[in-house]
Amino acid sequence: MIAFVSGPVAALAPDAAVVEVGGIGIAVQCTPDTLSTLRVGADARLATSLVVREDSLTLYGFADDDERQVFELLQTASGVGPRLAQAMLAVHRPDTLRRAVATGDEKALTAVPGIGKKGAQKLLLELKDRLGEPLGTGTGTRTGAPAAAGWRDQLHAALIGLGYATREADEAVAAVTPQAEAAGATPQVGPLLKAALQTLNRTR
Repeated sequence: MIAFVSGPVAALAPDAAVVEVGGIGIAVQCTPDTLSTLRVGADARLATSLVVREDSLTLYGFADDDERQVFELLQTASGVGPRLAQAMLAVHRPDTLRRAVATGDEKALTAVPGIGKKGAQKLLLELKDRLGEPLGTGTGTRTGAPAAAGWRDQLHAALIGLGYATREADEAVAAVTPQAEAAGATPQVGPLLKAALQTLNRTR
C-alpha cells in the first residue's frame, strides 16, 4: 500500500493533483477542499489510499490519515465505492460523518450527491459500528480556503470534478452567487460547495 506521497505539486486539475516523487509525477484524486490547500510548485504531503480495479489503479489523496481511514471505512458499506466515499468527504469532515452516523442524521448524508433518503437509512445502519465515536476535532462541513483564483472558477471546477455536467455546474454557481456576494470580497469555497450541492439535489 502507498501510505502517502510527498513532494512538490507539479500540476492541479479540478479533481486531482500531480505530485512529483523521485522524478515521477504521481496523479492523486483529491476532494475540492484538499485541492484548495495545494499550490503548484509548493511541497505537499498527502495521505493516500490505492484503489485497485481490474483495468485501473487509482490513488486517492487526503489531508491527513484520519480522512484516509474514514474513506476506507465508508467503502465497507454496500454500494459505496471510492467516488461516493470521496464525495461524502468533499461535503463533510470525518468527525461530522461519525457524528451523523452516531446520531442517525439522515439529513447530513442526503446532502451528499448520489445519496437519497433510503440510501442514507441503509448507510446509517451499516456504518453504525464501523466509523467509531466522534473524536471531537474537525467537525462541521467543509470550510475551504480563500478563493484566490476566483470563487466561481474554483466552485465550478469542484462540481465538474464531482461528476456534474457543465450546465448543472453553471446553474449551481448562479444559484449560490447571492450567498457568495453577501460573504464579501473573498468568499470561502467550502460553504458555497455545500450550498451548491444542496441546490443540485433539489433539482434532481
